[in-house]
Amino acid sequence: MLWHAHASKLWDRFVIDVRRRLASSVGIVQSRFAAHARLSFARVAEYQKRAAVHVHAVVRLDGPNGPDDEPPLWGTADLLTDVVRASARRVQVHTPYSPAVGELALRWGAQVDARPLRADSDGPDDDAVAAYVAKYVTKGASETGAGTDHKVTTWYDIDTAPVNAHVRTLMRTCWRLGSLPEYEPLNLRTWTHTLGYRGHILTKSRAYSTTYAALRAERAHHMGHTDMPDAVTERNWRYVDSGHSPGAALIAAGIAEDLEHSRRFCAEAAEAGRRSQ
Repeated sequence: MLWHAHASKLWDRFVIDVRRRLASSVGIVQSRFAAHARLSFARVAEYQKRAAVHVHAVVRLDGPNGPDDEPPLWGTADLLTDVVRASARRVQVHTPYSPAVGELALRWGAQVDARPLRADSDGPDDDAVAAYVAKYVTKGASETGAGTDHKVTTWYDIDTAPVNAHVRTLMRTCWRLGSLPEYEPLNLRTWTHTLGYRGHILTKSRAYSTTYAALRAERAHHMGHTDMPDAVTERNWRYVDSGHSPGAALIAAGIAEDLEHSRRFCAEAAEAGRRSQ
């Protein structure tokens, strides 16, 4: 639970360390790295069956002006791969000291699989990269190990949550840790439903691609913009038809016939009752 609560901070440390290692490996002052290259990423958090967050990321090195700018000559895939592996092994985050838990050093796991993605015939293209990210977004969203999709506000909510026994135990642990004053800044009880993980399932750096704000603005423009010289707007409405389709009409006729038989049977039964009296 504490690892989940610090996962976003651990990722930030990782990105900073990658930039520093890239700069130092080619003799660039760290403060001048942005003038030579730009590091971008897209990251997906996937809940494994054991309910631990697993991170998949696409890390890309561009020129200083972003995706449309070629990276510097020293910015090779091999260098970036080596730096990613080294940073993943090195970075760590320490939890606040707790009399009940102590102080923990949190780091990435031992399984680091860094592979190059290429946009030419020698490797996956942009569509393959998009499919890779989408695969783990949908997989992570469908796993029951992710807790629940709504917040819990009481201990009873954990008892009634539609999760397995393992996840329920983790949720209870998160709730208990949230009562400790040293962990109050982590808001563990607020994030009990996600097992302490406070980040988004999908995140990306601003320079990786177009921003979400730009996409929302473009979508709003597309939906509401009418001043388009080539657009044809249909303003005349006319009545076409109403009623059932042929199949629905057949079903409706059968239901109507059954209702008529029922009414007739009830009427005959009532009449027979009156005669018997």
